[in-house]
Amino acid sequence: MPRMIYDYTKSVLERVSFDPILFAKELKKAIRNLLPYEVEQLKKWLQFFTSEHPELKQCLSVVS
Repeated sequence: MPRMIYDYTKSVLERVSFDPILFAKELKKAIRNLLPYEVEQLKKWLQFFTSEHPELKQCLSVVS
């Protein structure tokens, strides 16, 4: 079950990546809902994802 939440979180973040403010809001929600090891996985995914979307780099501070 938790894996489904993690995958869903990634899909939501991909869909809202057009708006950095909305992306940060969804990212904060994700951090509240994910398990600690999933948050670590999400951080790694964010490093990769934001390299393709530089306008979202500022959102990395949310997970730091």
